[in-house]
This record gives sequence, C-alpha cells and structure tokens, in this order.
Amino acid sequence: MASTADYSAVECLRDGSTIEIRALRPDDQDDMLAAVNRTSLQSLQRRFFVPKRGFSDKEIAFFMNIDFTSHVALVAQIDEEGRPVIAGGGRYIVTQPGQAELAFVVVDAHQGKGIAKSLMRHLLAIARDAGLKELTAEVLPENAAMLKVFSGFGFRSRAGGDPQVRHLVLQLS
Repeated sequence: MASTADYSAVECLRDGSTIEIRALRPDDQDDMLAAVNRTSLQSLQRRFFVPKRGFSDKEIAFFMNIDFTSHVALVAQIDEEGRPVIAGGGRYIVTQPGQAELAFVVVDAHQGKGIAKSLMRHLLAIARDAGLKELTAEVLPENAAMLKVFSGFGFRSRAGGDPQVRHLVLQLS
C-alpha cells in the first residue's frame, strides 16, 4: 500500500455518483469547516455527543494535524455542482498499542448514499495494514444508521462506562 498520507481511491456510490476517498490534507481545513457548516446540529451531536456548531483553534489543530500513524483521517470528496467538496470524513485514533477508536460524520445532504460504509472499508484496510488488532467506537443509541454500518462490518456491543452510549468493538484478524 502507498503511504497512508497519500491514500486515494475512487468508488461508485449507491446513487451511481462517484466519490474519492482520500487522506485528509493540511490544505483541507477550509473545506472541512465548510462541510461542518453544511452539517445539521443533529448530525454533529451524533458525532460529538454534545451540541456543536463550531470549533476552537485547538480543536481545529487536533482534527487537522494528522500523523497517519497514531491518527489517521480520510475524507470523502464528491463533485457538487462542478466542484469537489468534502461530503464526509472518518478517522481512527490509536488509544493504546494495537487498539484505535473510530469516528465518522457525513454531511446531511449526502447521507444514505453509502459514504460512511465506504470510509469504513478504507479505514479498516489501513488499520489492518498498520497491524491494529482492535477497533472501537462509541455511538449514540438513536444513531440507527451508524449502528447499522458498524454492525454490517461485524462490530459487537460491549459493556462501557456510559449507559447512554453504545460501545462497539471489532477484533481484526
């Protein structure tokens, strides 16, 4: 596999449109913030577990400063009215040796097309290639769409500290 920082793949979505799944780049910051602005408060709350409309400079730095070893981030770029825009993103962050936590968000206008599923497929391949043994995720119980995506990839529920959150785990072979 090429360097994860140069990762790129093109796929066809359910609706027949094409999407590029690629590594997040430093020059994506404005496009990422624009994607956040096109995402509903409900979708952002499902991702961050609190009402979120903007990010501090420190949060932006955290989300944009990716080392592609302990913090891997991919974006889904789609053509919208003749120009490429970020329609979603997924990332994993290594939380301890061999284990990482996954998170996703998809702009509302592009939900239901298979973008999260595509991001998941690519992140799983990268995680396996990196030698990770276990992936975890935390999902709000009302986020049925993401629970379905995780379940489709074999994630299973496990007991966690917060009863208001579904704790999911996938053992990688």
